[in-house]
Amino acid sequence: MLASIPKRKPACNISYQWGDDHLLIELGNNLQPRIKALFWAELLVTIGMATIFLFKSMPFSSHVLNWAGGIGAAALYLMAAYRFLSRMMYEERLFLDTESITILERTPFAQRHAKYLWREIGPLHYIGKDEKTDHPLKGRCYDYFGFETREQLIQSLHQEGNLFFNHNGFTIRFAKGVYSWHAEEMVNMMKLYAGSKLRLGMEWARMLQEHEWDDA
Repeated sequence: MLASIPKRKPACNISYQWGDDHLLIELGNNLQPRIKALFWAELLVTIGMATIFLFKSMPFSSHVLNWAGGIGAAALYLMAAYRFLSRMMYEERLFLDTESITILERTPFAQRHAKYLWREIGPLHYIGKDEKTDHPLKGRCYDYFGFETREQLIQSLHQEGNLFFNHNGFTIRFAKGVYSWHAEEMVNMMKLYAGSKLRLGMEWARMLQEHEWDDA
């Protein structure tokens, strides 16, 4: 069933490059707009703090506190730039060949890749957003401060990936910010290339059935 590709709009940040002996999936960066807004807010707050330290340490003199303040301001500027660019320019790729699947993560400052042989990995699962305990004020009309919304936002902020498989006793998570039928479409493509090498969890059949009802 998974071999048939549903007729839906393509995921905006996901592209597929088919080669003679490989499939490259570009996941790009799938940050939600509100998460991007949070990162911008953090950048501005940190820069503001750094600027305050910088002004308080001026003019620079032989006094150790002035130099310490200037160094602290410079460190805050660097930290703000590093965190902001690492998150906003994060990119994720999947490289499938006949022997393995390789997960590549790249930022302007680092690049990581990990290779997993098909025969060593367990079924591929979709987790979506992690289950969490509901806030006591969820659904109450007097949740004026939006505690439930904040918990959901924090959950999205620290989300590690919506697809996972087990490899030698460890859980490998990837596909950050890829939800619902976007994940299904991507797994369809993976299944078309890898065939029986890619084993799937039971939840995929349920997800496909739900989407068939939605399309009816």
